[in-house]
Amino acid sequence: MVALAYTVAFEGVEARLVEVQCAVSPGLPGFAIVGLPDKAVSEARDRVRAALTSMAIALPSRRITVNLSPADLPKEGSHFDLPIAMALLAALDILPRDAVEGTVSLGELSLGGRIVPVLGALPAAMCAAEEDRILLCPRACGAEAAWVGATSVIGAATLAEVIRHFTGQQVIAPAAPGEVPATANGRDMGDVKGQERAKRALEIAAAGRHHLLLVGSPGSGKSMLAARMPGIMPPLTALEALETSMIHSLSGLLSEGGISRARPFREPHHTASMAAIVGGGRGAKPGEISLAHNGVLFMDEFPEFPRAVLETLRQPIETGEVVVARANAHIRYPCRFLLVAAANPCKCGFLTDPARACARGPLCGEEYLGRISGPLMDRFDLRVEVPPVAFTDLDLPATGDSSATIADRVATARARQTARFAQVAGVRVNADAEGQMLEEIATPDAEGRALLARVAQRIGLSARGYHRVLRVARTIADLDGSEAVRHPHIAEAVSYRLALSKEV
Repeated sequence: MVALAYTVAFEGVEARLVEVQCAVSPGLPGFAIVGLPDKAVSEARDRVRAALTSMAIALPSRRITVNLSPADLPKEGSHFDLPIAMALLAALDILPRDAVEGTVSLGELSLGGRIVPVLGALPAAMCAAEEDRILLCPRACGAEAAWVGATSVIGAATLAEVIRHFTGQQVIAPAAPGEVPATANGRDMGDVKGQERAKRALEIAAAGRHHLLLVGSPGSGKSMLAARMPGIMPPLTALEALETSMIHSLSGLLSEGGISRARPFREPHHTASMAAIVGGGRGAKPGEISLAHNGVLFMDEFPEFPRAVLETLRQPIETGEVVVARANAHIRYPCRFLLVAAANPCKCGFLTDPARACARGPLCGEEYLGRISGPLMDRFDLRVEVPPVAFTDLDLPATGDSSATIADRVATARARQTARFAQVAGVRVNADAEGQMLEEIATPDAEGRALLARVAQRIGLSARGYHRVLRVARTIADLDGSEAVRHPHIAEAVSYRLALSKEV
């Protein structure tokens, strides 16, 4: 008779249910695993055999066949060890079959029977909840998986504990959800001397999730400003935390066994490959744009990134998702991130300083920033020039508001947007609004409309640029506490659009 157990196989952030079938039949002794397993899954038979031997459980001298169904779905990873052991123990009548069939399990086995933590416990818990089954996972993953809350999660440290639990000898208490406490990063916006326009741009970007480009000479404070962006953004909502944590769970980035409400802040180096930024590689893993989902992606030295990498950002910026297509995988990942890019004005970096600029200016600057294509530049809602701060100003008292004060204003603006889009699926902030909805919420007054018409005619504003100006103006109005978009809001939004203008 065939014994059944259940586990999951991962396709992006989705976990697909896999039925583990185990048959112990007459024939030459052997242990075979079929169903399109990869090398790690095929080696599970040796780890399972050693783990059972360490517990004085001898395998019978019969033919053991394990099938992973559906057989045409690729099976990857060491987390199949525990479900294979569960199915085998049920086939040997050591574990009750009905209890095993009502469980989704995952975990790697050591040769001594210890259950080793694995990736993907959170998506697995979502799948178990949808299938109305409990989840059995390594104890170290229990707090992470229990955060789903829709299913019971059992975290076990050893295979012996699993046997005692399912035979009623020593029941394991369900795992409690864990949440990583927020820790201050010590980076406050009040530490930045000057740069009031750049600070204002960061506040607008955080309030409406608008993409921001900072251009300035080396040492002007671009990276310093970007590093303080997480401190002015509101914490993740429950839904956002779940979405982000599922991606981080697959990438092994969840620490301390819990879920963090802090927004991700990713800052890849400009030598990063396309697979590292967009996703791909072995198993089509998520890239930096997906790891920054619901958070900030900071790309310093933006023009130094390979041109092909920069151009791949264009579609994800618009759609909020990326499809990683490979010969053996076609995976879709969410990637609604806030892009903050920083660049020097030219190769040498001192184009705006006549005393230090090279002899090739201004052609040097045009060539350098020309590495950012027109269509990509068109997707930056806010463009700010960051001038150098005189050393004599560094001794002056700090100016401007602290991160906490700015964060309060951003949270208030976000709350207005949450209420505005409460009944609209897929729209959470002003940057997501488009079409008729955008016209309804961001139609300017007569003066603002006239100003926008003059600007559009003067610089050849594209349709995308026109809509992005309206979105930024709507966010500025939210920060101002205004229900209507007025002339000053349009004027400020346009001022950020005119800087470094490169309309297509």
